[in-house]
Amino acid sequence: MGAYLFRRLLLIIPTLFGIILINFAVVQLAPGGPVEQLLAEIKGEGATLGRLSGEGGGEVRAPQQGGNESATYRGARGLDPAIVRDIEKMFGFDKPAHVRFYEMMKGYLTFDFGRSLFQDRPVIALIRDKMPVSVSLGLWSTLLVYLISIPLGIRKAVRDGSRFDVWSSVAVLTGYAIPGFLFAILLVVLFAGGSFVQWFPLRGLASPGAELLPFWSRAADYAWHMALPTLVLVAGGFAGLTMLTKNAFMDEIGKQYVVTARAKGAGETRVLYGHVFRNAMLLIIAGFPAAFIGILFTGALLVEIVFSLDGLGLLGFEAAIRRDYPVMFATLYIFTLLGLVMQLVGDLMYTVVDPRIDFSARQ
Repeated sequence: MGAYLFRRLLLIIPTLFGIILINFAVVQLAPGGPVEQLLAEIKGEGATLGRLSGEGGGEVRAPQQGGNESATYRGARGLDPAIVRDIEKMFGFDKPAHVRFYEMMKGYLTFDFGRSLFQDRPVIALIRDKMPVSVSLGLWSTLLVYLISIPLGIRKAVRDGSRFDVWSSVAVLTGYAIPGFLFAILLVVLFAGGSFVQWFPLRGLASPGAELLPFWSRAADYAWHMALPTLVLVAGGFAGLTMLTKNAFMDEIGKQYVVTARAKGAGETRVLYGHVFRNAMLLIIAGFPAAFIGILFTGALLVEIVFSLDGLGLLGFEAAIRRDYPVMFATLYIFTLLGLVMQLVGDLMYTVVDPRIDFSARQ
């Protein structure tokens, strides 16, 4: 097992490097980099700047992110070339692309992600501030998905073909078919002051002044703010796990060892939870790390935007819109690294649930 873990850990390095390299190369070809973003903002005061610099018009030619000297920044028209060069130097775009990539990866080895281009704060500080929101949202959603899906899937397997199985399948598939962001908007309209009632808050995870409340009051306020975002993620995430649980239990119930246990006089509860449960839950429990990462880093993005939750999803979205490359690549690096590590943890969970599994024996 140790050799298998060592090989997997070594594989993480080239995989992570390749993902960052591909995304870095794609970004260099995308128009509207941070230099152009800032120049477009300055252009709103372009007339004043032009008069102060003595430049009345013309086009300022400056290197693109990849070092192409013949490119023209559209947002730089009418600006002093010195301003453009200062902005490029400030953002580090006076260096060739390969030099910037080397310096970026060198810093990433020590988790030095630099500073945000537009918020003037260390990227690691931004991520640290936003992390609790996304982690709490992903953690509670994943736990609720498992707490709902596993009992429901077992019940559906035991009562396969019954009226309960049919109607629960309709409810599960309906929740799965509705896009998460549409469901989130519907909840806002109905329950967060959109057009009907305002039973739940729309922004943040705490009310103003909540830090002064007693512990249980703070916990209730936190649950009040988390209710709608968590409901959205649970509604879209429990369908697949419910059907997986049902199919896993139905597959195990039909095996010979179950027939033998029943023939020996074991009760249905003992057969189901003493014999079937451990084997059927192998795939489900082992998939918990991947499920948590999936909810945390994919489903939470639109939910954070709709409910104005200041988490990693909203941070990454705003960074992509503004082309804040340090934040973009830092979040990509961290998400990818966590995803790869969680895949390894998922493999280890297989061996915890069933010690008979030995990945090191594979050729």
